[in-house]
Amino acid sequence: MSFKHLFLSSILLFCFAAESFAYPIDGYLLTGIRRLMRLELIQKGELKDTPLLKGAQKSLKDIQLHLYQTAKGDSLTELPPVDVALQKGLDALFPNLHESYSITLMDITPGQPIRYAKRKEERGFQPGSVGKLAVITALFCEMENLYPDSFELRRDLLKNRKVKGGKWAVYDEHTVPFYDPETKKFFKRQVQESDVFSLYEWADHTLSVSNNGAASVVWREAILMYVFGEKYLTLTEAEADAYFKNTSKAELADIAITVVNGPLESLGITNEEWRLGQMFTRGATGIIPGKGGSIGTPEGLMKWMV
Repeated sequence: MSFKHLFLSSILLFCFAAESFAYPIDGYLLTGIRRLMRLELIQKGELKDTPLLKGAQKSLKDIQLHLYQTAKGDSLTELPPVDVALQKGLDALFPNLHESYSITLMDITPGQPIRYAKRKEERGFQPGSVGKLAVITALFCEMENLYPDSFELRRDLLKNRKVKGGKWAVYDEHTVPFYDPETKKFFKRQVQESDVFSLYEWADHTLSVSNNGAASVVWREAILMYVFGEKYLTLTEAEADAYFKNTSKAELADIAITVVNGPLESLGITNEEWRLGQMFTRGATGIIPGKGGSIGTPEGLMKWMV
């Protein structure tokens, strides 16, 4: 697949979007993510609230892919060999720490050769919130399949396609922000079945507050893109519900696994390094059962990063 670089360009709009580090502060017009409008108004002094931390005031122009289209980045078709000096420094951190710690470390300092070190890099863990990156990867992969030649159309789909959470979105203890640009009313609460957000906002909730319901909705939409192709663009809620109702759970499980793990495999990440096997909410697993279990490793995540 050729989606990797375009995907990474897009996902960085989300990766640092926690409420306390919520840049791009000027991203509302581009994305339609309403909470960003509120934060921008706070920054401008047009809304009274706690002043934003410096790190939360960065703009779109501050997002940089430091390895993209560089000789250094192009050299990372696979993880580099261990750098002896960096490995020695890493190992020196661990004599007094628990033996279960595992880590991969890559130094990409500008003007310096890439250096790599690792410790128990193949040790497996439940992916948890990190697993949501695989769901976002699936979404961007399927959008590339829909619009192979247009990044702008993919972004337009994220901004303008609005879907209801339904049973997929419940239940999760993590609250999400609600902001009305007209009334300037703001509050946070848990996601409910009736909530409607754009794909951009569902993806934002998935990563900024690690909302399980949002992650399940994003995974659902990626599945629908995979199954329906161009018809997804006009797919109704009733048609989507009918598909999930009339398709066997075994088939749905197979498709869900293909959609979320296929892109990881295309990046050279094996099933033992990183895979998802189950949706994130009780409501979603009642529709699509789990299969194969989930696992994540530091090595799998590092492969994804580069």
